Amino acid sequence: MKPKLHEMFVSFLKIGALLLGGGYVIVPLLNSELVDKRGWVTKEDVIDFYALGQCVPGIIAANTTFFIGYKLRGRMGAVVAFLGLILPPFLCIIFLASFLGKFSRNVIMNDVFWGVNVAIIILLFLTVKEVWAKSVVDKFTLFIFLFILTLMLVGVSPSVSIVLSAFLGILYKKIKCICKGLKAANETREDISG
Repeated sequence: MKPKLHEMFVSFLKIGALLLGGGYVIVPLLNSELVDKRGWVTKEDVIDFYALGQCVPGIIAANTTFFIGYKLRGRMGAVVAFLGLILPPFLCIIFLASFLGKFSRNVIMNDVFWGVNVAIIILLFLTVKEVWAKSVVDKFTLFIFLFILTLMLVGVSPSVSIVLSAFLGILYKKIKCICKGLKAANETREDISG
């Protein structure tokens, strides 16, 4: 059953209000609100749309939300989800802009921001945990992860690493498909000759 647009707006409004730290911390928030509480999408959907949101230009959180909204209710769902997500930060920026100079000199506000930074680190850890569980599923994906990590640590461009990992994934799937076809052909020959 499709969610109602106002329900979607409220859910994404909650996510937008809690989204401190940018797009990299959206996965646990989406899982909590849309998967666990609402059951509108699966964890696999969230990870897939998160990955897709990173591949297109723009803000990762907004892109991810846009794709999920589109899946739930088409174009209107995408717009409603997007607006729900960006409204809280937009209003906060407008409201806080006039107080920013005073906040930067306030000891209490500096302590608050320090606490928020710790929360962001925890949310980043949860995002890595979710993406890891859905992405590194066998020896080959572990190999790809370690290989690309090594390349990145020695200074290879992220663009080159992404293209290389995509090429290796395609090559692996093609080889696996060919091997499966050869195995099926051998089994058919054995059945015919046997």
